[in-house]
Amino acid sequence: MSDLDDACRALGLVWVYRDGAGRMQEAPEESRRAVLAALGQGNAEAALPVALQRSTSRAIPAGAPTDWGPGPWVILTEDGGEIRGEGPLPALPMGYHRILHQGWTVHLLAEPPRLPMPPRRWGVTLPLFALWEGAEAGMGTYPQLGALAEGLAGHGAAFLGINPIHAGFPADPGNYSPYAPSHRRRLNTMHVETGLKLPESGALIDYARAIRAQRAALEEAFAEFHGDPDFEAWRGEGGAALEEFVTHQALSEVHGAYWGGWPLAYQDPRSAEVQTFARERWQRLRFHAWAQWQAETQLHDAQIRARSAGMNFGLYLDIAVGTHPHGAETWAERGSFAQGVSLGAPPDLLGPSGQRWGLAPLRPDVLRATGYAAFAQTLRAQLKFCGLLRIDHILGLERSFWLPDGLPGLYVTMPREELLAVLRIEATRAGASVIGEDLGTIPEGLRAALDASGVMGCRVAMFERDWDGTRDFLPPEAYTPTALASWATHDLPTWAGWRQGRDIDWRAQLGEVPDEPAAREARAAEVAAFDALSGGADLAAMHRHLARTASHLVAVQGEDLAGAVEQANLPGTIYEHPNWCRRLPLPLSGLISAPSLDQTGAIMAEAGRT
Repeated sequence: MSDLDDACRALGLVWVYRDGAGRMQEAPEESRRAVLAALGQGNAEAALPVALQRSTSRAIPAGAPTDWGPGPWVILTEDGGEIRGEGPLPALPMGYHRILHQGWTVHLLAEPPRLPMPPRRWGVTLPLFALWEGAEAGMGTYPQLGALAEGLAGHGAAFLGINPIHAGFPADPGNYSPYAPSHRRRLNTMHVETGLKLPESGALIDYARAIRAQRAALEEAFAEFHGDPDFEAWRGEGGAALEEFVTHQALSEVHGAYWGGWPLAYQDPRSAEVQTFARERWQRLRFHAWAQWQAETQLHDAQIRARSAGMNFGLYLDIAVGTHPHGAETWAERGSFAQGVSLGAPPDLLGPSGQRWGLAPLRPDVLRATGYAAFAQTLRAQLKFCGLLRIDHILGLERSFWLPDGLPGLYVTMPREELLAVLRIEATRAGASVIGEDLGTIPEGLRAALDASGVMGCRVAMFERDWDGTRDFLPPEAYTPTALASWATHDLPTWAGWRQGRDIDWRAQLGEVPDEPAAREARAAEVAAFDALSGGADLAAMHRHLARTASHLVAVQGEDLAGAVEQANLPGTIYEHPNWCRRLPLPLSGLISAPSLDQTGAIMAEAGRT
């Protein structure tokens, strides 16, 4: 055992592991040293600030006394109270408290018990950008989301799910992936309805043109805005965090989308130059604040419409696993993120080379020292607009795969129990249910921990098979009850596309199918096997299969209801495939009135999902 091994173990690094294809992997020494440096080991720039070096966190049960160490302590409660004592801690209400003890500050995460399991319901998922009505122009809007929710509720749907709608990069129209955001606590203003006409671009969104036109429409609408007490109150409540975000947005207009390329003086949000810029460009800051207010107001209205129409959950929102390393979130909170590394995934059967996502990971040591404030705030920012929340790649609550620049990756252990405590606190306060995307290389024990917290998993029918035995598709009764079942995801072929082998077509074009005839033969056998299990070869048979599963929630994909063949995203590609660009084949009104939706609602009702 070496000093390097000791340092790696002390910081929770796992450099020898089994990948998703079952092969043993070992990260080289260079990768281990790079990750240690990103965590502040021997790297003064990344070292934990002195103020946080004697600060940590601990999850405790809410409403019950807790054992504690010897010596006097002082508890600072979340509501501003102060309790002094010695010995065991008194019962504390659910929430976030602090205890000062023997020179340490310990953030107490007073966690509630397991989240309640939702009733057996169903809903629809689709990308918001894909919605349109009247003309194939711009991107789907928040008011359209509300209108669709009302229409779906009339067919018995309990939720309407969409991809992440975090703030993006209007200054770089080429970066439009919803899973590589600029800031996860702010909204994408490209979905704001201004009432102004936007140019048509056909079945594929032309982002350069659409973003330019939407920005012009926002500017025109803002020019007609003469103030509103609600806006002023909202901006005041946003405080310093909101002002930093709108300052970043204004700076992006001058210096470009990514702060890593800005003049050094503007890379620090607290520099004198940035403060001067904010004062001088106050009107641009006001514009960006107004646009964000419009987005929040319209999204809130969509949720109100959904719930008022009878949806149990209303909107089903999605939090991306990470954030862009040079976006607004990392600019404002640089110390919370590891530098020089990217989140990703190890090699597996679907990605033999592994994946490098280009996203900055949150540092576990900073999370623990700050009471998980960043994680809680990110959850809170979404939960105030929805009744159902998806956590993308929830495997990251157990361990994250970090890839140093130019080097192979390795795992970094995350404080799972404390992250789950925060998740339960926030979901309980919001009265929401949580779905964790637990797909990929699953760490041992994670699914049991999620289940113990009441966090539901994902069960994708395309992959629900007896992998350890016959490899047959699983019957409905074999599905996990504590899960959301669906046919596919945004990263997989649609129902029609799977049957036609469109994903094989695309992969073959990219040279990623070594034996195309064998792949097509295998797909034909899979299609026949699923048809035999579901009792039919049409969309209704597949939806009937989902409706009968033991899983409490079922998600039907809007693309399937609309008859789409192509999938939204082809993982591993950027411009080789039109990712995140496809509109639905039907307009919003056509989707609501589609016979497929009427039929699906009846199927779900017959299965007791009402």
